[in-house]
Amino acid sequence: MRKTAILLSVNARGSLFVSFACLMFLFSLCRPTPALAAAGEELSLQECIDMALRQNRQVQMAAMQTQGARYQSKSLRANFFPSFSAEGTALYSNANGSLAIAGGNLPTFLASGVVDGGFAYFPGTDIDFKVGAVYMAGLQLQQPIYTGGKIRAAYAMSTLGVQMARLNERLTASEVLVETVKAYAGVVKAREMVEVARKYDEMLSGLMKDVESAYSHGLSQKNDVLKVQVQKNGSELSMRRAENALRLATMSLCHLIGKPLTTQISVQSLFPEAGSLPETGQGDITARPEFDMLERQVQVAGWEVRMSHSEKLPQVGVSGNYSYMHGLEVNDKSLFSKASFAVLLNVSIPLYHFGERTNNEAAAKAKLEQVQLRQADVSEQMLLELTQAENNLDEAELETRLAARSLEQAAENMRVSRSQYEAGMETLSDCLQAGALWQQAWQTHVEAQCDRYLSYVQYLKTSGQLSLLSHAIDTELP
Repeated sequence: MRKTAILLSVNARGSLFVSFACLMFLFSLCRPTPALAAAGEELSLQECIDMALRQNRQVQMAAMQTQGARYQSKSLRANFFPSFSAEGTALYSNANGSLAIAGGNLPTFLASGVVDGGFAYFPGTDIDFKVGAVYMAGLQLQQPIYTGGKIRAAYAMSTLGVQMARLNERLTASEVLVETVKAYAGVVKAREMVEVARKYDEMLSGLMKDVESAYSHGLSQKNDVLKVQVQKNGSELSMRRAENALRLATMSLCHLIGKPLTTQISVQSLFPEAGSLPETGQGDITARPEFDMLERQVQVAGWEVRMSHSEKLPQVGVSGNYSYMHGLEVNDKSLFSKASFAVLLNVSIPLYHFGERTNNEAAAKAKLEQVQLRQADVSEQMLLELTQAENNLDEAELETRLAARSLEQAAENMRVSRSQYEAGMETLSDCLQAGALWQQAWQTHVEAQCDRYLSYVQYLKTSGQLSLLSHAIDTELP
């Protein structure tokens, strides 16, 4: 009986140590989780999105691509108008020579062409010529009149190229936005994981002091100290991993928003509440930039067919030249020494080309059909992505609710375990296991919240509703 009383006394005193640990768990569960103190700039999600859309290198490259497409379109538009050019040519040669024509009597003719028997005297002449310095300068004008629609097709394709570049800019912005949101959520998740690891380590540190004190007074076994020490070692490793994950997540966010990787930043908000997310079922894949890009690709392929057909049609153009030429001296006088104007009309009609242009047109038509088939295929894939995103969001909502329920159950399990330990009906190992289960439930709840928010963002992307996160990507096409 005395031995039993001593054991009960030891259990009663040991239960005080675990009661303290359990109270720390329950206090951490009931109060809001504070943000970790971090040096540096504190940024909200909207601020990170705005900086990413302004400073991200991928967004800047897409903008440069759009600018290049605009310049290319303006260049092709100039083909509708005449082109003016100035040209000049200069030549110097010491080549020279002479031509002598002997004189004499030449027969005369009647009006009817019959020799009348008379003669006319021709005195003869000497012609001296030399090349010397010859130069020419003038203005030239060229204007296509009819090219079979080639110029119009090229300009239409360039205009579609500008629109596709703008759509690619929107697509790049949406992808950068999604990656920024993911990185921001990763920082929030890592920060919460650090908080979980820190609170669990603080609990074990306090428990370790109490168990060591009890062991030094002979109220607990050495085995109890070792059990807590093993858990303490694991918690220290978990805390270090969580801190490293937070540092890496912060660097990833800095990369996306265009800041140096070593910049010290922190985040403000947590994950949104369940009631703050809109309902699914309102998505439309036609609002996605990928869908519009497919439409433009089909239109470009149609214009390529017209361009290849223009090779089989006549080509008409006109050019004018106004020039001044000086040089070629004959008997010390310039043969050319005045301005002149010339007009050239050129008509080219293709007759036979051994099937080259016909085959080119057939290849362009085959490409058009290929693009149309690809449009139908990708549209179906986008519908499948939208359905999958809706399913993932629905499952994530359920997972979040179950994780919250599990967290409450783990807290209740902690309370029951404490009560049973105080009554001497449960060992220290069981109470430590209850604390570990509560830590795991907390981590699962944080991961479920993060996955749920990322599933929501992915649903917005697949349904063309990313403008709900930022209106900066909802740009108008020219």
